[in-house]
Amino acid sequence: MTEPHPLLAVAPEVRDALASGRPVVALESTIISHGMPYPKNVQTAREVEQIIRDGGAVPATIAVLHGVPRIGLDDDELDLLGSDEHVRKVSIRDLPVVIARAEHGATTVASTMRLAALAGIHVFVTGGLGGVHRGAEHSMDVSADLTELSLTDVAVVSAGVKSLLDIGRTLEVLETLGVPVVTVGSDDFPSFYSRSSGFRSPLRLDSAEEVARAMRAKWSLGLAGGIVVANPIPVEDEIPEAEIGRLIEQAVAEADQRGITGAAITPFLLGRIVELSGGESLRANIALVKHNAALGAAIAVAYAR
Repeated sequence: MTEPHPLLAVAPEVRDALASGRPVVALESTIISHGMPYPKNVQTAREVEQIIRDGGAVPATIAVLHGVPRIGLDDDELDLLGSDEHVRKVSIRDLPVVIARAEHGATTVASTMRLAALAGIHVFVTGGLGGVHRGAEHSMDVSADLTELSLTDVAVVSAGVKSLLDIGRTLEVLETLGVPVVTVGSDDFPSFYSRSSGFRSPLRLDSAEEVARAMRAKWSLGLAGGIVVANPIPVEDEIPEAEIGRLIEQAVAEADQRGITGAAITPFLLGRIVELSGGESLRANIALVKHNAALGAAIAVAYAR
């Protein structure tokens, strides 16, 4: 077992699980503070944690509170993240400043990966991955998630790359960085709200046990970096690719008109798509996160064996 980094505040339940080799699943906090409205965000966070418990693993939601990176949150801390408008969205570059200023921060995929690895956690569940933004050939807007995946030994379970991004270019960058991208149970790479993105999955595995064996093989060979585990949204919950594509195009056009860029663009687009879809995208988002949690727990249990 890897001892958690001394700057981390690890919840007793999580620390005990790590010390005894029991399965632990990391969860990000940006989805709570910037991905869904209050109180639905907090309710969903608690339900996701329960799904992981039901799957035989210990949940560890990660955030920075009062400048302290916390691995595992209690109910009051979850409520703070979901309701406080001053919680910052914190990626890798922001961590030192947020810690130095004793601020609250909700961690993105990249910063959650890094803190999870420092705590000794190797499985992380999120909704969708960041990636190459549309128009990145001009803006150079590429998520730090991709760089972190090339550096940090964590398997990231998601419903694919967020639909509002350039999925083809994102897959190309991940290939260049040497990051394995596997889709569980499908030859098609999913696109968050939809089971297909129009791109073939680079690799396919068909069970949590196979994913766990791939993790062991990768890291035992000294191949540093993470694994993308794409888990298609359930059939009954998906929004067809063509339907959600029209809404995304409208939301992206509105963001361009308003000059919204950088860290603000993803929360704006996700919120606007909820409005344009009459709440259907939020329903799908919640369903896919829960689906990912169940798979993440199964992978963590298999990996712990």
